[in-house]
Amino acid sequence: MVTLQGETAVSADAVREAVRVSGLRRRRWRQTAVAYLYLAPALVFLTLFNFFPAAFAFYISLFRWGLIQEEFVGATNYVRLLTNEDFWNSIGISVWYVILAIPAEMAFGLGIAYLLFQPIRGRGAYRTAYFLPYITSTVAAGLVWRWLYKRDGGLLNEILAMMGLPSLMWLDEPDGVFQMVAHSFGTALPAWLGGPSLAMVAVCVMSVWHYLGFYIVIYLAGLGNISKELYEAARIDGAGEWQIFRQVTLPLLSPTSFFLLITGSIGALQAFNQIYVMTGGGPLDTTRTVLMLIFKTFYQQTRVGYGSAMAFVLTALILMLTWVNFRFVGRRVNYD
Repeated sequence: MVTLQGETAVSADAVREAVRVSGLRRRRWRQTAVAYLYLAPALVFLTLFNFFPAAFAFYISLFRWGLIQEEFVGATNYVRLLTNEDFWNSIGISVWYVILAIPAEMAFGLGIAYLLFQPIRGRGAYRTAYFLPYITSTVAAGLVWRWLYKRDGGLLNEILAMMGLPSLMWLDEPDGVFQMVAHSFGTALPAWLGGPSLAMVAVCVMSVWHYLGFYIVIYLAGLGNISKELYEAARIDGAGEWQIFRQVTLPLLSPTSFFLLITGSIGALQAFNQIYVMTGGGPLDTTRTVLMLIFKTFYQQTRVGYGSAMAFVLTALILMLTWVNFRFVGRRVNYD
């Protein structure tokens, strides 16, 4: 009798546990269904405007695809890219753009943000003034800077003339800046040591001016997240302003700097508008970045399949660069 009652109690407990588990599963399923319902519009948008176009572009890259003719060629387009000198030259130009623009934007952005974070009068006005170029149309800004760099009558050459200095060709100068410096000292450098063209440097200066406000705002947000108690403790210990900046501010801003390095590098490798407006890829293709080459191949030469293959190789290179940054730079980021 006791055994029967024990078995009945165990059975009742098992039933209650089964009912409880079933209820939890139904509740979890309802919560999951609601979550997917809220995510559905975004998933549909991503599928239609991101995933599907990317998949279709990869499909096209396997064809010799023009306006009319379609011929399946498999990986031929990708194999041809390995020996395409123009493509790799464009990759090199894009890398120069990243090397010139991103460190300058980060350095100036950090310095100005640090100054604007201090209790000075008119901070709001200064912040607005620095951010205005960023919200200005890139095309409009590029047109203004093209006039500034104009060889005849441009503002910069007029300033040089007032100082008694010779005018520069700026956006029309294909020679590398290192080569130009060497020539000024009466020496010569081989072409591969010439460095980026003066036209590319001029475009990078415009890009730094245009995107500087974004870097300042992000760095200001990062500075605002640093506890003031850390600064007070450092001053009590006798640290000077430079020591505080180097040993407190910079390490605690490393996540912000890492974020800007990643996003800035990705954006710079995809730069197009300002280069197209200011130089069109010239002079002598010295500012023809990889995206400019893709545009020319895709739209002007109507080699759609080959241009799509270029785009996917660029995507792979961006992913590789991002992985390298996470692998070697990300480990030094201080998240404490």
